Amino acid sequence: MLSFPEAAELADEVRRLFEDLQQAHDAAPGGLYAPPMDVVEREDSLEVVMDLAGVSPDDVRVLFKNNTLVIAGCKWPAGTPPARATAYHLVERSFGRFARAVRVTTTLDLANARATMSEGELRVRLPRLNAGHEFVIPIEKVV
Repeated sequence: MLSFPEAAELADEVRRLFEDLQQAHDAAPGGLYAPPMDVVEREDSLEVVMDLAGVSPDDVRVLFKNNTLVIAGCKWPAGTPPARATAYHLVERSFGRFARAVRVTTTLDLANARATMSEGELRVRLPRLNAGHEFVIPIEKVV
């Protein structure tokens, strides 16, 4: 569980991420968007997969802070309705800001973490640090 100062710091960081994304667009979409996400633990890594169809990689930020992976971004509407449209008959697609967080309790090799986005799917791979490998620490003689 995050302490209050850690949670406040993480909330400030997410706010800054949203401000950064906002600068690239004229107006923020009006709602909140909750993209589905899977978290898969493997022997050598932790992988987070998020469905982000219609979201540009430029509108997504991935941050790791205080043992928490944060994925934040914004799904913008594709455009205005056609000029001759007088009414919507069905509206199911969501737009808006999103932020998802995953608390991580394992030791990770963040220097080798990777995030890729392809065909509307974001994959964040966080390798475990020396997962299952033996590491011999040499002993230095001190005279």
